[in-house]
Amino acid sequence: MVPDFCTCGAQLPPDARFCHKCGKPQYDYPGLVEEPVAPVPPPLPTPQVQTPLEISFHNRLAVRIGFLAALTAVLLFMFPLPFPFLRLLLAFIAAGFLAVFAYTRRTGQMLSIRSGARMGWITGIFSFTFVTILFTVAMVAISNEGGLVKFFRSQLPPNDARTEQLTQALNNPATLAGVLAFSVIVLFVILTALPVLGGALGAKVLAKE
Repeated sequence: MVPDFCTCGAQLPPDARFCHKCGKPQYDYPGLVEEPVAPVPPPLPTPQVQTPLEISFHNRLAVRIGFLAALTAVLLFMFPLPFPFLRLLLAFIAAGFLAVFAYTRRTGQMLSIRSGARMGWITGIFSFTFVTILFTVAMVAISNEGGLVKFFRSQLPPNDARTEQLTQALNNPATLAGVLAFSVIVLFVILTALPVLGGALGAKVLAKE
């Protein structure tokens, strides 16, 4: 029902929906009740899958673990125990194994045999660096004590036939340089191959757990 007059005093025509003077609506439209719209929940964040880092010198964690494993192996090798060759094998193979074990436990990433070998390679490079530094320091100390000739003579029995041959070889700069270069190459091969073997072995053993 539409009233005859609006509240503003204006006379309304029949079936007027709005007042022609003030614009006031004269009746409510049925069935136009606005229903509350339920809020749309925000989309769930997409879980990000973290790509495992490659084992290389760009991987800071791998470098740090390799450094510590190599330092442990060198200290263990320098410990005065019998059977130095066996001590060398065990210390540096264990260094590669320890590096893989520590990296796996720290990151939860299971390494392949190839990645384990790379972890051992990093450990081997640090091992060679440490041993080379110690070797250089020892050579400097021996030189200050009278040189290599005096040192090796003190290691051989008196009147040994090898003393004269060794003296001639050490007094020849070309022979001495060749011996030192060959020693460094052999040392590099041994100190990198053993941790690589230990790293590959560690990756294979831990993959079975």
